Amino acid sequence: MSLKKLVQQCKQQDIWAQERLYRLYSGKLFTLCLKYSGSYEEAEDNLQDSFLKIFEKIYQYKELGSFEGWMTRIVINTALNKAKQTVFLTLEEDFVEDIEVEIDEETISTDFLMKIIQELPERYRHVFNLYSMEGHTHNEIAEILKITVGTSKSNLARARQKLRKRIENNQFDNSVNSL
Repeated sequence: MSLKKLVQQCKQQDIWAQERLYRLYSGKLFTLCLKYSGSYEEAEDNLQDSFLKIFEKIYQYKELGSFEGWMTRIVINTALNKAKQTVFLTLEEDFVEDIEVEIDEETISTDFLMKIIQELPERYRHVFNLYSMEGHTHNEIAEILKITVGTSKSNLARARQKLRKRIENNQFDNSVNSL
């Protein structure tokens, strides 16, 4: 069955079609939920809430652009709306040092990277994901999260600092353990 036909059936509240759509996209959208959630359980809740919103608002999808992109936006907004109480740390822009993190792909696994990103404080994780994973600008992030551009930049810098420290510690631990 084509995606277009599946979406049409979901718009008619066909439970079979909704289940099929869930099975098709839940894995990919769950990975996205993990990026914006503080725990596995929170990611599960965000996924379920996102699908409820998707099915509730599917009639609003006008088949302009990617359906997956439309769902992705709902998932991100759901996770961010749940985290609105998050306090964002503001630093003076002069104080923000842009840090590049060097990754040795042979010693750092994707699972480890996902784990340490998920361990970031919520305010840092959201900015990091929106900037580094989703490709938003600081102006867009400021608008999405209702923060200043300086706050977005400082939270990204702090996230990168924390990630670099964890990666360096992991690489040090690996080199010590191999002795």
